[in-house]
Amino acid sequence: MKLILPLYVLTVFTLGFLLYQESGLKESIKKGSEIYTDFCVNCHLDNGKGVPFTYPPLAKSDYLEKTREASIHAVKFGLQGEIIVNGLTYNNTMTSLGLEDEEIANVMNFIMNSWGNTQTKMVTEKEVSAIEK
Repeated sequence: MKLILPLYVLTVFTLGFLLYQESGLKESIKKGSEIYTDFCVNCHLDNGKGVPFTYPPLAKSDYLEKTREASIHAVKFGLQGEIIVNGLTYNNTMTSLGLEDEEIANVMNFIMNSWGNTQTKMVTEKEVSAIEK
């Protein structure tokens, strides 16, 4: 009987946390969609496919999947130099967008959960703030 109450509390806490995280992710994705439209769509397009050899795709991007920290770094500080995305080489410059850490987290959550990308771990403002130049 003594074991039932702690298990119940743990179960309720775990379910509450998962529901909170899911609703937090949905809200972040919604905000990130707006940021994407304002800052990213000109180069990476509405469908996230980018422009071959000029602007890398975000849709079904192996780069996003394999280099989470580098992807966040690119949005936060910009990116210059060669990268390989889905087997194609890109060597262009992406300037820093001047976004706040919370905005970066939101747009990353949108990108990482759109166009065939799926991430189970939500990008947080704390994670973004820990990434340094």
